[in-house]
Amino acid sequence: MLSSHDALIYTMVLVSASDRNMTDKEMHAIGDLVTHLPAFADYDRNQLPRAATACAEMLQGNGGLDRALAAIEEALSKPLRETAYLLACDVAAADGKVSQEEARLLELLRHKLEIGRLPAAAIERAARARSQRI
Repeated sequence: MLSSHDALIYTMVLVSASDRNMTDKEMHAIGDLVTHLPAFADYDRNQLPRAATACAEMLQGNGGLDRALAAIEEALSKPLRETAYLLACDVAAADGKVSQEEARLLELLRHKLEIGRLPAAAIERAARARSQRI
């Protein structure tokens, strides 16, 4: 079973990899989120590459996406599921555009993590607001 930290990282990696183009901005966003968010306060940041690689390896196998989503769901408490969705939205918005593949993965995550439509809309709007450029 994944740790809660790893499940949050898997969520971010899934979104970044969903369009088969993990941009530098997305990778930088993941690093920033792990460095600054309270959810990662007691996480050893040196473990981030290991967790990201393990997620990528899981995705390579047969049914990898389904297995990754199930592992994330199992590892996260109800309150952390909204945190995971927020992180996913932040990574999707990091490069200034949300691809169709990213949008589809966000929809899968929303359903798998049982995030209601109104909370999801609020989280998505907050992510858009945070990613605005002047």
